[in-house]
Amino acid sequence: MSTAQGIRTLDELDVDGRIVLLRVDFNVPLRDGRVADDTRIRAALPTIQRLRERGARLVLASHLGRPKGQRVDSMSLLPAADHLAGLLDHEVVFSHDIVGDDVVQLARELPPDGIMVVENLRFDPREEKGDPEFARQLAALGELFVNDAFGAMHRAHASIAGVPQHLPSAMGLLVEKEVEFLGGLLHGGDPERSPVGAILGGAKVSDKMGVIDALSKRIDHLFIGGAMAYTFLAATGVPVGASRVEDDKLELAERLLARCQNRGVKVHLPVDHVVAERFAEDAPAEVVTEIPEGRMGLDIGPETLERWRDTLQRCRTLFWNGPMGVFEWEAFSAGTRGVAEILADSSAITVVGGGDSAAAANQFGVADRMTHISTGGGASLEYLEKGDLPGLAALRRK
Repeated sequence: MSTAQGIRTLDELDVDGRIVLLRVDFNVPLRDGRVADDTRIRAALPTIQRLRERGARLVLASHLGRPKGQRVDSMSLLPAADHLAGLLDHEVVFSHDIVGDDVVQLARELPPDGIMVVENLRFDPREEKGDPEFARQLAALGELFVNDAFGAMHRAHASIAGVPQHLPSAMGLLVEKEVEFLGGLLHGGDPERSPVGAILGGAKVSDKMGVIDALSKRIDHLFIGGAMAYTFLAATGVPVGASRVEDDKLELAERLLARCQNRGVKVHLPVDHVVAERFAEDAPAEVVTEIPEGRMGLDIGPETLERWRDTLQRCRTLFWNGPMGVFEWEAFSAGTRGVAEILADSSAITVVGGGDSAAAANQFGVADRMTHISTGGGASLEYLEKGDLPGLAALRRK
């Protein structure tokens, strides 16, 4: 069963002439009071445009940063609203308040194709608490609700899980796309899309345990890089020098490897490494097959990449989450760059699970050659692990 089943799509809502409360993810980096990277704002444009074409008036709500329930001027959504106005070449009204009679009045006064953005939801402590009264006050701003904030859908916050209890609701185009591609990994089994490979990296095994377990039921190949590879290597008895190892997760790593073997999943671990004596950008780097005492692995080596390449090129579906090394530092970036380029050149369906992997795909100039880049790092992993999210469940209940 698809997780999207039972959730209305945008085109199933009659929006003409009505006010739509649209939850977006405008959690964008700001620099000197301006938007430094507008990827997330652009990702919401198809839904915004579709709703406007169909005659809706829009009230946009989002969070930005972690203001911890207080007004923090540097985390205002005003720069995001200004940036949106520029992208649309259309006036965008900004409300310095989030809820209340004055904001409701502003929404009702919007012209036929009007757009309003309300202030950062997290300026109110009730948002993160999932407060029912705050959800009711937010719902009062619109006649219909659309959630297009996939990156926040793993949070049971008032604007995500509460508002759909009060308004006819649907998912936006971005959420629909995320569910289609990530759901394809979950509800696989399509011979056209096999073999399926998953490449997982990043610092901590503990963050990915549930995902590895869930994916191991669906995939044929698992490639493990990044710092987390050293916990798995240590679990198999390979000396890893001073590399980062989660000692309390060694048994769990061992069990996961055994589970993969039982399920017929081939696990690919690094066979060589780019190491240094210390964790620093200017630390001299060298390639080794065996990590000596006092050295730490900071990237997968060239031999690993060559061995992986052949299998990766045979996969018809590839999921990637987490860098292979400290890709922000040139000396330790070749592994992540190599994986990004193999995926970009592949004819497979390539799904990148947000976060650092998305940043790497952008940094190496290959983002536009991936089939789908998720806008939600944490949300995409939780969705793959649990098969559902609080935000999707709330839309389904309606």
